[in-house]
Formats: sequence, C-alpha cells, structure tokens
Amino acid sequence: MVHFVGAGPGASDLITVRGKQYLEEADVIIYAGSLVNPQLLEYSKDVCTIHNSAKMTLEEVISVMERAEAEGKMTVRLHTGDPCIYGAIREQMDILDEKGIAYDSCPGVSAFCGAASALNLEYTLPDISQSVIITRMEGRTPVPEKESIQSFAAHNATMVIFLSTGMLEELSRRLVEGGYREDTPAAIVYKATWPDEKKFICTVGTLAQTAKENKITKTALMLVGDAVNAASYDRSKLYDPGFTTEFREATK
Repeated sequence: MVHFVGAGPGASDLITVRGKQYLEEADVIIYAGSLVNPQLLEYSKDVCTIHNSAKMTLEEVISVMERAEAEGKMTVRLHTGDPCIYGAIREQMDILDEKGIAYDSCPGVSAFCGAASALNLEYTLPDISQSVIITRMEGRTPVPEKESIQSFAAHNATMVIFLSTGMLEELSRRLVEGGYREDTPAAIVYKATWPDEKKFICTVGTLAQTAKENKITKTALMLVGDAVNAASYDRSKLYDPGFTTEFREATK
C-alpha cells in the first residue's frame, strides 16, 4: 500500500494525526526533501528506508514504490503542505493504477493556511472578499494562458501566489495591469510555521522591494487583496443577533 501524505506547511506538529500514524508505521518513506521539514522523519520507526525525492526522477520514485510493494512493505509518499496543490501526485497515481498498486491520500494543512495563521488573517471577510484564488506565475514550467495573473487580478478577490518569489517585479506589473491598485495590501510570508518564519506586510507595488530588503528569494507565499489589511468590514451574519439561522432565532 502507498499512502500519499500531506506533511503540512512546515512545523513538525502540524501534520495530521493520521499522517503521523502513517509515518510511524511506514517501512519506506519517500519525502520531498527540498520542502518537507526533516524533523517529520523523526516519527519514523528504527527500521525504515528513507528516500529524498528531490534527487530522484518520477521513474525512480515509482521504482522504489514497486520494490516495496513486491516485498509487502508499506510506503509513505510525503509531500509538503497538502499534496493536492502543486504536489505532482496525479502522474504518480496514474502509473500506480497501471501497475495495480493500491494507494490512498491523506490530506495536509496547506502552506496558504499556514501563511494566514502567521498573520492571524482571515481570507474571506464579508463585503471585502469571499473568494480565494490560488495560483502561480509561469516560470520554467508554463501556466495555461486562460489562467494568467492578469485575468485573475480582474476579480479583485484575495489571491495567494505560490512558487513566484523570484519574479516579483513582473508579478506586481501583472497584478496592476489586471486590476489591483498599486497600494492594494499584500504580504510576503517566508517559510510559514517553520522556526525561521518571516512575514512582511507591504503593497502590490512594493512586493519586489520588500523581498529584496529582507533577502527573501524563495520558499515564500505572496498574499494579495484588501483582506490582507482591511481597516473595516461587515459583521458576519452567522453570529449577528438580528439574523435567524437554522439553530437560532433572531433576538432583535
């Protein structure tokens, strides 16, 4: 059996209870060494083979899984955050399907949730933003043309941008071109929930400057939108005494 496990955003105690249990039981662990906190490997048992997939190809990863399966061993494929976001898990699952190897997926806390916690931030504020767009800039790997930063910026919703720290001048240009104001609140969160986490509030127009001044070149998320630093917003109807819900009658 192969378990795809979300490692969480960084802190070793932010993996799920189920994910930790899988790590404790695993005979083989293949972990994304460029991003996963190595402290998570301390949950593994004494007799466990550990592979760093940062140095492996897809074919090599599958070969390890096949060998473990032939030997009746349990494998954990440990991905950063939640593996459903930029985890490249579908291509692995498709091959496992072809080979008749059983697998399942254990969700994890995504880095975009970790970034919000670092800032004590709510992405969805009434009358400010009720949608969160998760995306990235194209770099060495492309992005579909219909999903350009400019097209998403036109919504003026909250945006969380992965894998784009080295392209912040271009990112700011596209955000403004798409519809955000230059003074739209923004934030950079470096290594959310890790011991060396850093966080900076800025604006769309000062993203690149903020990163440069603080020597942030990778492993950061950019958060964009008025929800990042909203001075005022509407009260939630859910807890409004004048609003009737399924469980409570209005009292005003």
